[in-house]
Amino acid sequence: MQKLKKETLTGICSQMASHDWSDAEINELVDPQLGIITGFQDLLDELEVLRKIDLGTTPPALTVQKRLSNE
Repeated sequence: MQKLKKETLTGICSQMASHDWSDAEINELVDPQLGIITGFQDLLDELEVLRKIDLGTTPPALTVQKRLSNE
């Protein structure tokens, strides 16, 4: 995955305009300065790791819940 760039977000905002993002808001997503716990890039990196996990052997969530309630 490529590192998030301001130009990328600006392009997305202009093509999928549901909210008028200010320059400051976009800058904060790209390079957080306001003490945010997890930056947007960190979140994207974590999602990329999750996307690559093979979930083929993971049981459905309902199965997990049934197992927990039977114990």
